[in-house]
Amino acid sequence: MLAVAGGVAALVGLVIFFFMKSSKEMPRNWAQLVTELKMQQCGFLALLEDAFLRGSNKVELYKQPGKIALLTGGNRGIGLRIVKKLVECDIEVILGVRNPVESKKAVEKYLEHGKVTGAKLHFEQLDIGSMKSVRAFAARVQAKFDKIHILFNNAGVMCVPYKLTDDGFESHMAINYYGHFLLTHLLLPQLRAAGTPEARSRIVNVSSCVNKVGEIDYADINRSKNYYPADAYNQSKLAQVLFAKHINLQFEMDDVPVQAHSLHPGVVNTDLFEHSSTNYVPWVRQLLFKNPEEGARTVVYAAIAPQLEGKGGTYLSNCRVMTCHRHWKNSVQCEKLFRFTCDTLGIKNFYGSSEQ
Repeated sequence: MLAVAGGVAALVGLVIFFFMKSSKEMPRNWAQLVTELKMQQCGFLALLEDAFLRGSNKVELYKQPGKIALLTGGNRGIGLRIVKKLVECDIEVILGVRNPVESKKAVEKYLEHGKVTGAKLHFEQLDIGSMKSVRAFAARVQAKFDKIHILFNNAGVMCVPYKLTDDGFESHMAINYYGHFLLTHLLLPQLRAAGTPEARSRIVNVSSCVNKVGEIDYADINRSKNYYPADAYNQSKLAQVLFAKHINLQFEMDDVPVQAHSLHPGVVNTDLFEHSSTNYVPWVRQLLFKNPEEGARTVVYAAIAPQLEGKGGTYLSNCRVMTCHRHWKNSVQCEKLFRFTCDTLGIKNFYGSSEQ
């Protein structure tokens, strides 16, 4: 009986492993298998957290006329729900999207369906994975807006096949991290201008719980030698967390009226999972994962919650301050990544002139 029970348990474990894989490809070696197991464990614990802290995952919306927010990737998934919440707060929204025309149609249709009126929306073309596109986008924004009160570094990809961008960067790092790092640098003048000692402007990095199992491979940042999608994704999400922590510390030291946060929105049922094995069993995602509206709550909470005023540098999940990667409190590791990124992108003075 014990042998039968053990066999059944092993079979169930294999089935769960296969259908919950971060990508559709199987691990090809021991290191990749360990990465996959760590990621699945992290996801399982996050699902439990989402279930137990469901009551905490709430954000109070309130009117904030005159404020301007910039959001990357706001035409679908969590981003679409973020836009709706911002509009309900009377916040003007700039969306950086790949296709402004189609995105405008999608967003306006969604808002109309939700009976939301009076939206002040601006759609600008942005390929966040292209540094040339990021610079052009930032220049257009700077020409039109003197102030930006909230910057959402939201757009992202997860566990996609190996690809280098035109800049020679691995796509996870380019889209999830490098593009947003550069955009933050370029728009710092607008963020500084919007912030006050009583109401700091905010930078919100939408990361993931898997930052906890990520590692920055400085020797092979593109992961070209032993590419496994989960390794690249986890690395990029850790980078977002360390980036927010480091710049917030500098803002505090320089008495700059800007604060930065990173967060895990939850395990959310969006097309971010299109390359994962969960696509084989979509009903599981519908049953266990948060819906996009629930996923948007912590993101908006980080951006507007009065409770967080003056408490930048925090990592959030389910609208609560939580802990994350062991390097998060290590200022040396945070600065190491920051300097590495500045060198990679050719940024000589991140906090000074944006003309880099």
